[in-house]
Amino acid sequence: MIQRSVTPLVREYLAQFPAVGLVGPRQCGKTTLARALGDLYFDIEQPDDRARLDVMWDDIISGDKLAVFDEAQTWPELFSRLRGAIDSRRRMKGRFILLGSISPTLMTQVGQSLAGRLGLVELTPLHAAETAPAMHEHLWRTGGFPEGGFIHAADYPRWQSSYLKILSRRDLPMWGLPSKPVITEKLFRLLAATHGSNQNATELGQHFGLSYHTIQSYLDYLEGAFLIRRLPPYYANISKRLIKAPKIYWRDSGVLHHLLGLGAKDDLIAQPWVGASWEGWIIEQILADRSSRGIDTAAHYFRTSDGLECDLVLESGGKRELIEIKLTTAPSTGDLDKLRKIQSLIGADRIVLLTRAKQSHTGGKAWMCNLCDYLKAQK
Repeated sequence: MIQRSVTPLVREYLAQFPAVGLVGPRQCGKTTLARALGDLYFDIEQPDDRARLDVMWDDIISGDKLAVFDEAQTWPELFSRLRGAIDSRRRMKGRFILLGSISPTLMTQVGQSLAGRLGLVELTPLHAAETAPAMHEHLWRTGGFPEGGFIHAADYPRWQSSYLKILSRRDLPMWGLPSKPVITEKLFRLLAATHGSNQNATELGQHFGLSYHTIQSYLDYLEGAFLIRRLPPYYANISKRLIKAPKIYWRDSGVLHHLLGLGAKDDLIAQPWVGASWEGWIIEQILADRSSRGIDTAAHYFRTSDGLECDLVLESGGKRELIEIKLTTAPSTGDLDKLRKIQSLIGADRIVLLTRAKQSHTGGKAWMCNLCDYLKAQK
């Protein structure tokens, strides 16, 4: 089993809370991780497991075994039961792990029944900090889902095709998305074609004859299912006019590449959209690493109406970092000059030009580095 970097954080939360919610997309490894930590496992989607849970309930709440409830949000009754069980032995920590594949549904139940009783941890697909540097190109190509081609390259892109069909035809409708599968799958493709671009819900809606508000609600479901990331703009009181629409990225590069038609043997670097893919992949690697280590981070992008932009603005622990991402092995100091202009407008403790160059400089307040060295320097 691949060691997941979030494991120490989950253990910390189990020592602090009676229950831990482990959320993330389907097939990212939540069940594998939770079963390695827990003593008892129940798949709440399965009637047989629900029946088994009913029979064992009194023994579970009176015992000291760590119980895992998979797809917990599919059975709302479970949350009121857990509240009573937790409150009956409130000082006992690390009793339950709840797994969920769509965060809004789970968080509604948590807010109603388990507020203050549960710590929430997100598990992403495999990311660069968890894999050997020699595998990073492969990870970018196939994405981080273990069964999506990372372990067995031949599984890409067939796995991604099946994964998206299950989501559009079963999971998303079951979770409440009112869209027909054919509309959902068309929306998938349109979002892939505009990956890394500013969101325009009105324009997206015109493709389907749907309103701005309806498309926004569809995007909410896709974001809640951990499929897309809406990166908000950075707001600042400066003299320049700022772009205010969020950018939309597919969170897993393998899923994106399948939607864009990248075949198993196609040259990734030769694709016209490769720069946008690289940008989104780097953003996801940085944020996944921080999330797995429990670092509370606010992430934005910065762009003015006259084209001055920065791919990533990170704020955590009172520090601000500006990151520009370039798909090049020969970075230009001109890109650092652009970052310095933005730094003069909004301030930053560090500026970073992140490229594919082999040599890196990660000292001081101005860095020029590759992803591996950037991640190492964060430890």
